[in-house]
Amino acid sequence: MEPDFYLVLGVPRKCTSEEIRVAYRVLAKQFHPDLNASAEAEERSRALNAAYEVLSDPERRKAYDRELKNQERPAAGDRTGRLEKNVTQDVMLRIEDFLKGASLEVRVKDPGNPQGMETYPLDIPPETAPGTRFRLPRQEPFEGGFVIVRVKASPGRLKVRGSDLRTDLKISPQRAEQGGSERVFGVSGGVHVSIPRGVARGAVIRIKGEGLPKPRGGRGDLLVRITYRPEVRVMRR
Repeated sequence: MEPDFYLVLGVPRKCTSEEIRVAYRVLAKQFHPDLNASAEAEERSRALNAAYEVLSDPERRKAYDRELKNQERPAAGDRTGRLEKNVTQDVMLRIEDFLKGASLEVRVKDPGNPQGMETYPLDIPPETAPGTRFRLPRQEPFEGGFVIVRVKASPGRLKVRGSDLRTDLKISPQRAEQGGSERVFGVSGGVHVSIPRGVARGAVIRIKGEGLPKPRGGRGDLLVRITYRPEVRVMRR
């Protein structure tokens, strides 16, 4: 069976044509022979071209999807065994890995495998959305099964909600009263936040496109919650 073209491009099977195009452009540039002169890059480049040639053509993609379903449809007696061959695992990535990509190694220690440790390379392409699942075909004696890896964001200074990021910005009462510009650290570096005059405590300012990648392309937003301590003076009457 030929490689899973969706896995080659790092996109889900229900992705749009635009997602396929963007993933191909990013990976083709990354593994272009002029920028990455190695046998592995050359082989990866050929695989990317083959995958894009099929998935970018609507009719060929429909035929390919039907072929995948036929190949993966288990016989009634083998369905339970096929499910037992699957292994699922969540992996926590740094927030910047979703934008820049990452190279991982997945190791499976299955007592039922007489050959010992299974090792699988996993390349997370740039612009991967949180929650994306990668299916890695298992080696013998578990052919037909998959190691299914779902990528999630590690907790940190920026809170992740889907593809949006949230953070707090503490300002002075004077800034809240007068308004102006403040700087907050986002996933892409320093971001300027425009503070309206008389902003209320707890107000949320939305900065478009400064979040994480979305499953269907584009990026989420950075949501900045304003905090400050009002001035309190106590005087004798």
